[in-house]
Amino acid sequence: MGCNRSCGLITGAIIGAVLAIFGGVLIPVGDNLIGKAVKKEAVIVNGTAAFQNWLVPGSAVFREFWIFHVLNPSEVIDEGAQPKFEQRGPYTYRVRYLAKQNVTEGENGTISYMMPNAANFEPDMSVGTENDTVTVLNLAVVAVPAVFPSGFMQSIINTWVKSSKSAILQNRTVKEILWGYKDPFLNSVPFGSVNPIVGVFYPYNGTSDGPYTVYTGTEDITQTAVIESYKNKRYHNIVELKKITFSRTLSYWEGHCDMVNGTDGASFPPFVKKDQVLRFFSSDICRSIYGVFYGKQVVKGITLYRFVVPREAFASPAEVGDNYCFCTDQEISENCTLAGVLDISACKAKRPVYISLPHFLHASESILRNVEGLSPNEKEHETYLDIEPSAVIGDEKAEMFRGKISSRLELLSTLQMALMIGGSVMFLAFMGSFFICRSQKLK
Repeated sequence: MGCNRSCGLITGAIIGAVLAIFGGVLIPVGDNLIGKAVKKEAVIVNGTAAFQNWLVPGSAVFREFWIFHVLNPSEVIDEGAQPKFEQRGPYTYRVRYLAKQNVTEGENGTISYMMPNAANFEPDMSVGTENDTVTVLNLAVVAVPAVFPSGFMQSIINTWVKSSKSAILQNRTVKEILWGYKDPFLNSVPFGSVNPIVGVFYPYNGTSDGPYTVYTGTEDITQTAVIESYKNKRYHNIVELKKITFSRTLSYWEGHCDMVNGTDGASFPPFVKKDQVLRFFSSDICRSIYGVFYGKQVVKGITLYRFVVPREAFASPAEVGDNYCFCTDQEISENCTLAGVLDISACKAKRPVYISLPHFLHASESILRNVEGLSPNEKEHETYLDIEPSAVIGDEKAEMFRGKISSRLELLSTLQMALMIGGSVMFLAFMGSFFICRSQKLK
């Protein structure tokens, strides 16, 4: 009888131990299943969750614009006073709502496409209408000295500027400033080749960006959505005898600054890690940029990683040596010592266009001192991306992802915990009972 009881307790303990061990064994098995499930759904192949989200973004994409209205235009024009700005916005547009065009499967696990451009005004998400009037820089007039540096040409052009009653500042609607308007000065130029339409993003609606060729991830999951070529230009680096030769891909910058790195910013490879640098290319700013891990966010029950564009991305070459090739004008940049402003005139038909983060965030103090009304702070003005680290999907695809992958992984995780906890409890309970019975028997 005693033997039967002892044997039964030991058997129960063994069963508990086996269950706990089996639960532990399921952890690497589960990780393997997770990897397979994600790889199956994350590649850009027709029929996968990633393909549908890639073709048409699952989440609505909005672009918000703030316009800096000049409060003292007369003083600026007549007396050369320091401009005083007032921020107005946001004026919100929905973008990237059209499906990619000319989608073509290529060789070596690639797929090509054109990105259609369209912007639809969202009045419910804006402070006013597109017809709100603001006082801003006259884009056509300020571009003249850079496009026509000859003193003789400028004297002739100044005559046309005065005859058209144009000035360095002008009143325009938000819609005109962003998407284009017929400029009276350009319209008065007696050359048929001059396009009188000008705007910050003109031309945009009805145009396309590309072609892009990206990797689908079928041959290497870590290369999913990574750009293989842009506008049929590829990047190759040849390492020979410790000498690196860069081929030009954008024709805007020198050296590595001209490279197209990462994805187009809409999709990323799965299995994103906190310690990696997230690289992406933006045709709007004519360069590749990058983000570094900042923290976690939770959206619809799914944990996202937030990556922010660091201040080093727009730092001066004096601070970050690798930025040397983004310095294109020694005089304006004060011998490449100014930070926070990027000259992109090379990709804007030589027109003097400069970009910065909002309110000159991370820019040199000397730049901020030349204007009034700007107050940069990281919380409001930094650039960031929220990324789902496992499969990199859009918000509205969260339910699809949960149905196809997450629910199964949660069930597997629950089973693992039940086996490990239940088995451990059984083992401890039966072994405890065995030793108690044995001690009583010895007495």
